[in-house]
Amino acid sequence: MHSEVVSVDTGGHEAVVDLTSRCESFLSRIAAVDGLLHVFVPHATAGVAVLELGAGSDADLLDLLQLTVPAEGPRGDGWRHRHGSPGHGRDHVLPALVAPFAVVPVISGSLALGVWQSVALVDTNRDNPHRTVRLSFLADRGS
Repeated sequence: MHSEVVSVDTGGHEAVVDLTSRCESFLSRIAAVDGLLHVFVPHATAGVAVLELGAGSDADLLDLLQLTVPAEGPRGDGWRHRHGSPGHGRDHVLPALVAPFAVVPVISGSLALGVWQSVALVDTNRDNPHRTVRLSFLADRGS
């Protein structure tokens, strides 16, 4: 297995950050052929998603998360998890909705994504503008 950690700056605001080119560069550097790419964010307040980016879907996702998981908490009186900036408790439930990992097939060294799909870091935590993402490639030993 090949593995590498990449750094991502989110700018200290809610963000959906495209990781696709970083994934492709990693696969190229290790001369990947066929297998699986595992993308993992080792943070309690971020997730990884495969979705269309750049056509508004990224902003729509952040809006949906704000509606579904409001900063005011599920009861309107805050979150039980209260450290950090106001509403930070919502960031800690994000990985239950947007998993902290994604697995993408790799065929002939390329991500087997659909035409409009991208791999993205989803981060609602304004308190931590610096993230790491672990990329791990598991090669198909039969090819």
